[in-house]
Amino acid sequence: MGRNILMAQSGGPTSAINATISGLIEQAIKEPSIDKIYGAKHGIKGVLNEDFIDLGEAFGNPTDIMRLYHTPSAALGSCRYKLALPEKDDSDYASILRIFDKYDIGFFAYVGGNDSMDTVDKLGKYLKAKNRDDIIVIGVPKTIDNDLVSTDHCPGYGSAAKYIGTTFTELERDCRVYDTKSVTIVEVMGRNAGWLTAASALSRIHGGMGPNLIYLCETVFDSEKFLEDIKEAFTKTNGVLVAISEGIKGKSGKYVSEEDSENAFVDAFGHKHIAGSARVLEKLVMNELGYKVRPIELSLIQRSAAHLASATDLRESKNLGIRAVKHLVEGKGNIMVSLERISDSPYEIKLGYAPVDSIANREKKVPLEWISESKNDVTQELMDYMLPLIQGEVPSFFENGIPKHKILF
Repeated sequence: MGRNILMAQSGGPTSAINATISGLIEQAIKEPSIDKIYGAKHGIKGVLNEDFIDLGEAFGNPTDIMRLYHTPSAALGSCRYKLALPEKDDSDYASILRIFDKYDIGFFAYVGGNDSMDTVDKLGKYLKAKNRDDIIVIGVPKTIDNDLVSTDHCPGYGSAAKYIGTTFTELERDCRVYDTKSVTIVEVMGRNAGWLTAASALSRIHGGMGPNLIYLCETVFDSEKFLEDIKEAFTKTNGVLVAISEGIKGKSGKYVSEEDSENAFVDAFGHKHIAGSARVLEKLVMNELGYKVRPIELSLIQRSAAHLASATDLRESKNLGIRAVKHLVEGKGNIMVSLERISDSPYEIKLGYAPVDSIANREKKVPLEWISESKNDVTQELMDYMLPLIQGEVPSFFENGIPKHKILF
């Protein structure tokens, strides 16, 4: 008999993370060296709580795997749980090792973003220090933020970008209906990397104006210049559409959203709650320019909009899950599987991997040369990078007029 595999998800949900799980399950079923297939509820917390699902039983029917492929969000649940450094507190690690042995776990795949790769890195190093080379751990990327290093792009980003590009295409039609002057400020997710906000520019590919102004968090946000940009935009249209990253920072180095006193929450990884930048700018424009302003936060809807998922994104996400299992049974551990771009047009990528300790706690930001000199737009190079990632439409399985998803608990 073979060893058992355990898989889990962590961090923010996406439209594609379950496609990765479907690939992990599908390949694990095929591997003679893998016996049982377990999923942990709520990430590493589920491992510590021994809260497992027998995925072999739950997905005995191929139709169920296909339904999971098209299901948004994290079917296994997620968490934001930070493991301490093992040299300071190894109690969680000792518990995880005991549980792995109890369930004969020889392979562990963790699907997530930056914080998840931190978990993979720490756990892999702990197992190595304990000479437990019989347990292989691997990281599988996902994040709509697209900020993981050592991969051309991250699963989940393409679908979120497709949703954002489509939403701005539709918003532009609405914002420019009236002949009275108004400003619509749309806040897009992105703490320190503006990849998602940049996707708003995709709304221009069929000749539309798209957002008049785009502000990414890679550059310093100058409120005085912002007001001047608004005035200039009004020389071209009565309905000014603005895209901003939620993580834009002013000259002081503080998040613009920190001007809103409600934003005081800090998560387990020390990340501040930063939503609210659009509301701050709404007040600025109203007070200084006197125009009607409508702030919009896309918030959670941009990351799990499966009805606008990218077929390219889902396909690549599943393939990374398949490749991760192959690496696990080959004994390749302490790595993250990745995507390497060969060309933009025709679009071609290949699967690769990199040591996870070179990825954890690092961020890939939008290159400054892909941001316009005026710091309020993006360049064609960035458009060329994004466009292949949103290609292809994915069917939704509707019943009684509403999509039907695979729900595990």
